[in-house]
Amino acid sequence: MNDLLLWDLKLFFYINNRLTNVFLDFVLPWMREPYFWAPLYLFLGVFITYNYKWRGFFWIVFFILTFAITDQSSGFIKELVGRLRPCRDPNIAQYVRVMVIYCPGSGSFTSSHAANHFGLAMFSFLSLKPQIGKWAWLFFVWAAVIGYAQVYVGVHYPLDILGGALLGIMAGLLSGGFFQRRIRLELEQTS
Repeated sequence: MNDLLLWDLKLFFYINNRLTNVFLDFVLPWMREPYFWAPLYLFLGVFITYNYKWRGFFWIVFFILTFAITDQSSGFIKELVGRLRPCRDPNIAQYVRVMVIYCPGSGSFTSSHAANHFGLAMFSFLSLKPQIGKWAWLFFVWAAVIGYAQVYVGVHYPLDILGGALLGIMAGLLSGGFFQRRIRLELEQTS
């Protein structure tokens, strides 16, 4: 376990201190902000509702439900584990590049950002793949960029992101699988 945590710490500092540049310093703090992604969420909501009517409404409900499950589960695990964030750890905080206005006071493991976005990515992948085909994998790119940004800005370790991603993928598999079995997006037949 100590070797794994040491590897995690080394990878954190490699991303947070060495893999940096002016462009990423500007872009990545924005990528982790919910308001930055609000237009995507709005577009998805309007597009789904317009094209799939009542099934679209249920898609939105499951999308929000997936978010709630991942967020609450991650919060529970954070309290249970009690791992300090890198920007809060008195042993290393002075060496951490914190690229956000404040360092959150909640625990570090698991990352709620990673859990939420990987959960939404998996749900969207499963429920929208029949409609958008090979482009559905972009949901995971979106989640991975947000997870990477969390390490880059100094608020999470890589293992926090991995744990959050696994938690989110499991929740997304459950909600997306249930949605696909019971509701599924299909164009309404008009006569």
